[in-house]
Parts: sequence; structure tokens; C-alpha cells
Amino acid sequence: MTVRTRIAPSPTGDPHVGTAYIALFNLCFARQHGGEFVLRIEDTDRARSTPESEQMILDSLRWLGIEWDEGPDVGGPHGPYRQSERGDIYANYAQQLVDAGHAFKCYRTAEELDELREARKAAGMQLALKPADLALDADEQARRESESWPYVVRMDVPTEGVCVLEDMLRGRIDVDWAQVDAQILLKSDGMPTYHLANVVDDHLMGITHVLRGEEWINSAPKHQLLYAYLGWEMPTLCHMPLLRNPDKSKLSKRKNPTSINYYRRMGFLPQAVTNYLGRMGWSMPDEREKFSLAEMTDAFDIQRVSLGGPVFDLEKLTWLNGVYIREDLDDAAFLQALREWAFNEDYVKQILPQVRPRVETLSQVAPLAGHFFSGLPAIDEASFETVKLEKDTLVKLLQFLVWRLEAVPAWHKEALLEEVKALAAYFELKMKAFLAPVFIAVTGSSASTSVMDAMAILGSDVTRARLRHAISVLGGVSKKQAKRLEKEFRELS
Repeated sequence: MTVRTRIAPSPTGDPHVGTAYIALFNLCFARQHGGEFVLRIEDTDRARSTPESEQMILDSLRWLGIEWDEGPDVGGPHGPYRQSERGDIYANYAQQLVDAGHAFKCYRTAEELDELREARKAAGMQLALKPADLALDADEQARRESESWPYVVRMDVPTEGVCVLEDMLRGRIDVDWAQVDAQILLKSDGMPTYHLANVVDDHLMGITHVLRGEEWINSAPKHQLLYAYLGWEMPTLCHMPLLRNPDKSKLSKRKNPTSINYYRRMGFLPQAVTNYLGRMGWSMPDEREKFSLAEMTDAFDIQRVSLGGPVFDLEKLTWLNGVYIREDLDDAAFLQALREWAFNEDYVKQILPQVRPRVETLSQVAPLAGHFFSGLPAIDEASFETVKLEKDTLVKLLQFLVWRLEAVPAWHKEALLEEVKALAAYFELKMKAFLAPVFIAVTGSSASTSVMDAMAILGSDVTRARLRHAISVLGGVSKKQAKRLEKEFRELS
């Protein structure tokens, strides 16, 4: 048997370090067993998936040195490797499950589903909806079907008993079937959910081992049941521990930069980031902290993974990156790294039009354009003294802008301008007044190049990180304040 593993990211935003972490361990496991590693794109979320995000995933993984044997860009014998191009395959298997009585068409409306869940909650019952809960009487079912009501395909699930799973790291896992709902397999638009597509694709692509985050443990009973319904052998499961913030909470962009692009744009070396991700819950047999991808692959043993919840510590990564710069780069390599990072022609060409009209001597370029080649600005609360807004309003303005920018599907100046205009109108501010604190947060100065152009050039990850940094130096947002702001923001949206 040839060992085959996969990574299946969704192209719905910036490439996440958690994706790279799981990809790295899948790659090392496959290579250590002389096997193959597959990259598959799970782009069934039509509203949020973008080609730009897919390309960022491919670029960022390759930047880290992670290469795949099969995928949407390199091809392979099990394609297509984008789920959006495999719709007929999923529809056929969904129909097969319906015909066999293992799945059913559900015509329940969203309002009815909410009422059912509220009733179960009020009765102190498990919130998981079972086929019997969702069933309509025969006449109503026939009426809705004859009137072509929209429907989803849901799987049949047991109502009682325990599902027993086997995991490479965790051994036996018991999940009560009462906690498992009648999962949607095919959405009303004909697109599959993760659960159906994941099982079908893993089987048809010959995946033998599934290494994924522990957040999928509760979904594993559904997948095991689907394999049984379809008469297929289930791959060996291995649920990896989740990356954590230093406070042990789940790694999230609200507490830590999570985009691979952020670390790339901040000047981290790819080999240092890959090394650090390799230390997330795993260690070399000799316990050394610095090692290459090749050395990790040669020494890899999945049983050395600790389930304690690895902490992604930015200070530790920064330290390790410094070690790489000092120990691995001579002057020539250091210069080359600088060129590849930001002093390359493509990047500088974007900056020159912003700088040239504003300078009279070349010595003025560095002070004016420094924010394009730096990390987080050296600002403090006093930096915002010239902004004529109350502190609470200022923090709210910056926080709302972060949240609006998180939803921008394609990062370009026109799209950013639309978000800024909408928020300026909401705060009843002229554009110049609205952008004053943004200017300081993003460029570190009250007088520099166009802040809108700077945001477009710096990119989404660095821009949002600088805005969050500004919020932090202004005192941050408490949990109580965050709840209030989130409620107001939802109403605005």
C-alpha cells in the first residue's frame, strides 16, 4: 500500500498558519513512508471562495518549502482537484445514498429549523436534529416536493448508542450518537458540504491517512458512517492538536497574526517559519530546536506528537528567525534575502509613484517611504493626540475598520475606498477626519504617502495587523466592550 495524505484548504481568505502546520505534518508523514502528498482545493463556498485566495495558498505553501505530488496546478491521475469542478460526482453519490435509504430530502425551512432547535433547548434536550425530528407528514412532504420547494439532502444517523473511532494519536474515541445531527450532505444550490465532499474525494483519490485538526473529531462519526453506507474502507484518522495563543485559547487572528502572508511581509525567513511550525507539538529525537525540513522528514515519527496544545508564540518565532539570520546567512545571502523580501523590483515599482512626486532629494525617500519596509509602527497613545476624536470613538473606528477589511474579498484600492466611505458616513465624519487616525496607525506618521495607496500596497495582513496594533496601544478592547461593539457592528453590517 502506498501511503497517501492530503491537505484540503478553503480559498476564502488569507492563507492560515494552521493550514501550513497541518500541511507540513501531512507532507512529512507521507515522505517518511515513501508515500505521496496531495493538495485539494475545497471551494464549494461560492460566496467566499476566490481565485486570488487559492493562488495565495499555493504561493505561501511553496514559500515554506511545502510541495505536493498532485494538485490543481500540477495535475495528477485523480483530478479535478477543485471541488467546484466535481459537482456531478457528489450529486451522484448523494442520490445513491438517498436511493439506499441512507439519506433523505429535507424541505424544512430555516425558520422551522430554528423553532425545532429552540423547542429542544427549552426541553433540555440535545440540540442535534435527527431524521424523525425533521420529518414532515406524508401529505406536506408531497406538497412541498410537487411545488418544487428548495431542499437539502441530509444523512440518516442513529438516535442512540455510541460511535467508536480509532485515532493514531488518541487511541479509542467514543462519541455519543445523540450528539450527532442529521448532517446536510448536499446544499439547496446543489453544492456538497464538506462532509460529503471530504469522504468522496478522499476515497476516490486513494487517501490512506487523514491528518487533520482536532476540531474535526466531532464530525468523524458522520464520516465513518458515510464510509460504511458507501461500502468503502475508511482512511486511518489522526487528529492533530490545535495551535494555541500564549493564553491557551485557540489561535485566532484577533489575538495573533495568523496569515502566512503576514510573516512573509514582516521579513521572516521561510525556513525559520517552517522550522517553528515543525516544533508545534512535535520534537526531534535529540530535542534540538533548529532543524531543516529535510531533517524533520528524515526523523519524523507521528507518535512524537504531543496532544498538549502547542503554543504559537510570536516572540519565540522571532528569536528563532534571528538565529537563522545570524547562523545561516552570510552577507551575500543576507542581501539576497533582503531583495526577495521587499527590495525587489516588483514591490518597489508600486512604491515609486507614491514617493517621487513628494521628494526633492533622494535622501528624503527613506524617511517618507519607511513604512513600506518596516514592521509594526513605533506609535503610542500620544501619537494620536492630534486626532480630534474621543478615545472610545477612536478605538471603535479602528476596530470597525478592521472588521470591515476582514470581509474584503479582493484587496485593491477601490474596494478599500468603498469600505472607508461607508464607515466615514456611519461615523458622520468627512473622509479626511476619518482617515486621520488610520493614517497614523498604518504609516506611523501624520504626514506620509497616501494611506489608501499604502494599505493597498502593504496588503491585507500587514494593514490589519497595524490597525490592531494601534488599537492595542490605545488600551485595547475589553471583553465587555467587544460584545457591545460586535453587536453594534452586526447592526451596521
